[in-house]
Amino acid sequence: MLELERRFERVEEILRKHGYKRENLIKILLEIQELYRYLPEDVINYVSTAMGIPPAKIYGVATFYAQFSLKPKGKYAIMVCDGTACHMAGSPEVLKAIEEETGLTPGNVTEDLMFSLDQVGCLGACALAPVMVINDEVYGNLTAEKVKEILRKIKEKERESANV
Repeated sequence: MLELERRFERVEEILRKHGYKRENLIKILLEIQELYRYLPEDVINYVSTAMGIPPAKIYGVATFYAQFSLKPKGKYAIMVCDGTACHMAGSPEVLKAIEEETGLTPGNVTEDLMFSLDQVGCLGACALAPVMVINDEVYGNLTAEKVKEILRKIKEKERESANV
């Protein structure tokens, strides 16, 4: 029981911070997702009970907004734009480069949870097409080689921090 209480301790802090108010559900879910990198089922059920909101309503919100995920995301969550401008400027090549460098296809996460990849309809940066976002950093005017270089730098940074 104590372990279960600890699991939801941070969730309780988030709920208290927002006063358990229904109108704060999106803010609450965003903070929970930041904590876990996705919205775990047991946490959604906990929030449902704590706030008196049916789980189906919470799932409805979580599946309506693109920024929420019901599956674990990698430490480095990659989103590749495949809107018209990006597609025409080369987003298929960007996706292929990511797959070659990480083994990922859209909608998946690496086994070590280092990278996840999502293909989205628009990131709102058409002037920089093709575009990808890794966590909150925008990368534009991409080529396959630039993408591979970015991912290699991230991997190198991770190796260095693991050796410290």
